[in-house]
Amino acid sequence: MMKVLINLIAFALLFTGTRLNAQKSDELTGIWRADLGFSQKPGGPLIIRRSATGFSASIGGGRALSPPQGTDIRFTFGQKGSFRGSVYGRSLEGFWIRPKSDMQSLGDPGGSGSSYATPIRFQQLSTGVWRGDVRPLSSRFTLWLSIFRTPNGALTAAFRNPQLNSTGGAARFDVSQTGDTIVFSAKAGERSITYSAALLRNPERIRIEWKDAGGPLELTRRSGAGAAAFYPRAPGSRPYVYRRPWQVADGWKTARASRVGIDERALEGIVRDIAASDPTIKGPRLIHSILVAHQGKLVLEEYFYGFDRLTPHDTRSAAKTFASILIGTEPALSAGLTPDTRIDDVMHGAFSNPDARKRQITLANLMTHTSGLACNDNDDASPGREETMQSQAAEPNWWRYTLGLPQLFQPGQRYAYCSANMNLVGGALATATGTWLPQLFRRTIAEPLQFGEWHWNLMPTGEGYLGGGAFLLPRDLLKVGETYLKGGVWNGRRIVPAAWVKDSTAAHVEVTPLTTGLSDEDFGNFYIRGADGLAWHLGSLKAADRSYRTYSAVGNGGQLLIVVPEADLVVLFTGGNYGQGGVWLRWPQQIVGDKIIPAMRRAH
Repeated sequence: MMKVLINLIAFALLFTGTRLNAQKSDELTGIWRADLGFSQKPGGPLIIRRSATGFSASIGGGRALSPPQGTDIRFTFGQKGSFRGSVYGRSLEGFWIRPKSDMQSLGDPGGSGSSYATPIRFQQLSTGVWRGDVRPLSSRFTLWLSIFRTPNGALTAAFRNPQLNSTGGAARFDVSQTGDTIVFSAKAGERSITYSAALLRNPERIRIEWKDAGGPLELTRRSGAGAAAFYPRAPGSRPYVYRRPWQVADGWKTARASRVGIDERALEGIVRDIAASDPTIKGPRLIHSILVAHQGKLVLEEYFYGFDRLTPHDTRSAAKTFASILIGTEPALSAGLTPDTRIDDVMHGAFSNPDARKRQITLANLMTHTSGLACNDNDDASPGREETMQSQAAEPNWWRYTLGLPQLFQPGQRYAYCSANMNLVGGALATATGTWLPQLFRRTIAEPLQFGEWHWNLMPTGEGYLGGGAFLLPRDLLKVGETYLKGGVWNGRRIVPAAWVKDSTAAHVEVTPLTTGLSDEDFGNFYIRGADGLAWHLGSLKAADRSYRTYSAVGNGGQLLIVVPEADLVVLFTGGNYGQGGVWLRWPQQIVGDKIIPAMRRAH
């Protein structure tokens, strides 16, 4: 009898302990968040004054002087930032330069923590005195943590991060708790991943070491509005009902979709589907925005995960397409740049690894990733790989670095995706036109297309980088597609010649196992069969019983500017599925081909 009693007591204690552990673990369930800001640089009014001895400037309590240098002005405020600009009569133009970010690898595929140039609009207060408002690009790292029980009762966690898609290496983790120690564990193939965290009290928070953040993070519990941005749309919000985009003073004309022949119920269904996405599943669809223009009207503009129309988005490699657009602008044409221009004829100088084949590399070779240089972003051992180039310190001039790479193939012979090649087009543009790349972009594209806030990333030398990474407003990037759809014209103003639109969006290189030199199996790991224009990716969409030709600007994570000429249609996605091409490469067919184009056909 005593033995039975002891067993009953032991069972009761075990049951009670198990229940207490479950209760203890359940205290973790909910949404947690950590925000890390990296050396936020000063913003606010920048006052510049001209005197007989030069120029002076002040911002945020800091002051700087610039001696007369013709029309050019340069101010440096130490680690806070700098300014470069020019005076034209009574007008002042310039850029605020945010220094290299303490964020280092965060938000920057090459780990350089790039500096960024932000245009400033100045107002003349009096003779020789100007004021401009500085709004530098902020560097932030946001880590979300959702802890929940699955239907089978398992305590589970999912880490999410909108800037880099930093998930800790797994979509979901098992969670266990012993005292105030929390263990997150997962299997990724044959690899085991484990994180140990501490539950801290007063106030309640979870402390965890996070490599991508460069150290420890403390996540605090969030609820209500504070947790809303973890989801595409706040839980419990009313089902989306189609609405016409806001009409603002940025050059877009907006209209209801029905006015241009698109079934609004179909668009409503698309947005509802995105809004209902579960961000904790494996390979979630992290669409940050979707915009649709048809017949010259903006008819859909919706944002998710806390993004909005006033938030510039990292365009990643979609900004590479500006290499092609800039070549077609008047300053480049006047400087004699054409696709057949040889880079050696523009970028004079002695470089390492001399090779007669280098003299044959043209701008077209660079824009079609067929330069033949030892540059392949998909090969970790390639010396020209973007991450390798940006992380090395021996040569800060990335144009020189690229020109100094070994020559592996005859130009035009082999396709290998290479960001450094596209950036070298920027070197040709800056050298031939004698214009700093951000300024050239501002004068020929940003101002004519009525851009709002934007930020251009720079090389260590301070020159503009054209390999991708500019931050733009989604409505502004959509204008680029609309401009090309209309033969190079935006709101009656010609940006590039119609002939250049036609030539640059025509097929210039086939992307196949043969042209890449890869086996069928290896090819499928990196590319999709198709063709490239001059810094445009060509493709097609199937809709009902026919195929529609497309050309697109494409960036990692789901930055997709898609032009469908035969449908008079431009669609833009921005997204956060970085490193998950298997997810975001499906959006064009799944949403544009399967839903938007058929909605136009039904409406007609």
